[in-house]
Amino acid sequence: MCLQTLYTSATGMIGMETKLNTVAHNLANMETTAFKKQRCNFEDLFYDHLKYPGLQDTSEAFTATGISIGVGTRVSSIQTQFRQGSHNETGRELDVLIAGDGFFRVRDPFTNDILYTRAGNFSRAEDGRLVLGSGHTGRALDPEINIPEDTTTIQIHDSGEVFVVQPPESITTSVGRIGLATFVNPEGLLRVGENLFAETDASGPPIEGEPSEDGFGKLKQNALEMSNVEPVTELIDMITSQRAFELNSKVTQTGDEILQTVISIKR
Repeated sequence: MCLQTLYTSATGMIGMETKLNTVAHNLANMETTAFKKQRCNFEDLFYDHLKYPGLQDTSEAFTATGISIGVGTRVSSIQTQFRQGSHNETGRELDVLIAGDGFFRVRDPFTNDILYTRAGNFSRAEDGRLVLGSGHTGRALDPEINIPEDTTTIQIHDSGEVFVVQPPESITTSVGRIGLATFVNPEGLLRVGENLFAETDASGPPIEGEPSEDGFGKLKQNALEMSNVEPVTELIDMITSQRAFELNSKVTQTGDEILQTVISIKR
């Protein structure tokens, strides 16, 4: 039984270490554009059933309760919380915020895969395309939107329509429309880093549409969505996880001391 105590408390320490890693990752990305915090979910492990409830005893009466000893815990999942982050007015014309549901679609220049992001800090590549990142290695919006070289002003409407103003007549011309995508289960998306998500079987296929239509969020130019990490909540989680880790380590020490006592008795 003392050996089981060691194993059980070890599962608690492993679980708390995973939670602390998750909290650390959340806090590290407090200032990351459109970052979505993660949360650890736990579940108890299987039980050692010494006596099942409802069995008949020697007097043929049914037992009201049984004897079941748990063997610890484990992380069942780490969920991404897609709650909207706060708005940050930047004044930069290529910063775009999604107010509501949806992801921008961008194409990876190396794999040609479509990836999804909430980050709207776009740039103009040397060939005029709007990209997430910079230069020829940036991930272009899908479908592509090209900004003419002589453009003086870029206007992005809440419907996703992109207009440019060119000299000398200062005529406003539409150069395309930014599309969005949603998923039946966004928590099933695969996080691939750089503010990007990839489609999986768990997320389901993308549902494509236009901003401000059919439940999609609307766009806001000159602003960015900030991280939805709440520092106070993360600090509380960090402290409680640390205390839980310490308590489990204390249980391990106690179990080890008891085991040493049992061994010394045999001697």
